[in-house]
Amino acid sequence: MDKFAEIRVPIAHDNPSIKRHESKCVKCGKCKDVCAKKIGVAGYWKYDSEDIVCINCGQCANVCPTDAITEQDESATLMQAIADPKKKVVIMTSPAVRVSLGEMFDLPAGEFVADKMVASLKKLGADYVFDVTFGADMTIMEEASELIERVKSGGVLPQFTSCCPAWVKFLETFYPEYIPNLSSCRSPISMQASVLKGYFAKKIGIKPEDLFVVAMTPCVAKKFEIKRPELAGLYGKNCDLVVTVREMGKLLKKQKINFKTIKGAEFDSAFPTGSGAGVIFGASGGVMEAAVRTAYYLTTGENPPADLLKFKRLRGYTDVKTAEVTLLGRKLKLCVVFGTQKAREILARLKSRKIDMLEVMACPNGCVGGGGQPKQFNNDSAVVKRADGLFNLDANMQIKSSYENSILKSVYDEFLVAPLSSRAKEYLHTSFSSRKTKNISNKKI
Repeated sequence: MDKFAEIRVPIAHDNPSIKRHESKCVKCGKCKDVCAKKIGVAGYWKYDSEDIVCINCGQCANVCPTDAITEQDESATLMQAIADPKKKVVIMTSPAVRVSLGEMFDLPAGEFVADKMVASLKKLGADYVFDVTFGADMTIMEEASELIERVKSGGVLPQFTSCCPAWVKFLETFYPEYIPNLSSCRSPISMQASVLKGYFAKKIGIKPEDLFVVAMTPCVAKKFEIKRPELAGLYGKNCDLVVTVREMGKLLKKQKINFKTIKGAEFDSAFPTGSGAGVIFGASGGVMEAAVRTAYYLTTGENPPADLLKFKRLRGYTDVKTAEVTLLGRKLKLCVVFGTQKAREILARLKSRKIDMLEVMACPNGCVGGGGQPKQFNNDSAVVKRADGLFNLDANMQIKSSYENSILKSVYDEFLVAPLSSRAKEYLHTSFSSRKTKNISNKKI
């Protein structure tokens, strides 16, 4: 039992995402405060040392002033894989890290550093560096198609996004009755990892088990997600390892890679940068906006108009945003939320308030505020600048929507067949199950 559980969040010894360094804890209570007020977990379960409730978001680590709570550092495992001559190491990078990794090297929040990031990862020893915006585009092709199918067939609505693993675990833990509302889509890293093991490995002539897939993310909940048995492939885990932005920044420094002066490089061409829609996945509202762009095209055969390519009502640092879009001859009501405590409020009103699609991200302003991002204490402006950086990138990209991604089209033609096909469902979709136990409540305990 944690004798300080009244002051701080208890952390299980086998938590795959975070750990506590006891000697550094000053019992300030900030971890429990954010978990209660922003995440909505602390205070909603009765403490039992055998059953500690955590959705692995890592916001407790982000607010800890002494680094008493950190992510589980697995950078040594990455270096072991790089040193293994039998392994081909792929590092795939999430959308939000290209506007935050520079902060680890005293560059401004929101500065675009993808080229330096790719060059640094290659110098570190990665055989391939791929962009997860490609996986985000896959997610949108599947998720938008799923939404259209639900609307046409009278399926379960609202459809909830499923790309944030902390939100998914929150729902499984506290609101399992809404599991049918979750999109069955895997997250972008899980989709991309599955395709890398099932398609890319064969394409380059190696065994899937010899491909070591690493996701570099702003998210510590991904460390939990990749251990979900539902996401395992024929060869075990599809994504072998997750390292956060903080972990990678520290590792690059340890390996004496000069991030500021290194000459930039481009992502490897097999899975290059995806669309602008994939890029904005890293900011709150970006998943919804990306889905609307593709759903509009799939239902009309026309490219989305300018107001849907810059969907202002879905953007901005506001924890709840709402909008409407006309598709399939009806107005669809959209809701975007960040912070799972705020999601509680939306779920409480769901039966009386009509919504057709709900996007939830556990962290502030989405992945840009993830639990593995560079720490910016009491500085919401850094999170806003990261989001602005992603939206600015989207504004300057020629390919705006996921359905325009020509490489993705070829992957569907050669391997996945079509969105929602049996092959796509095997590699890109998953299932969820209740985690609710007797010590959990949706009322304050």
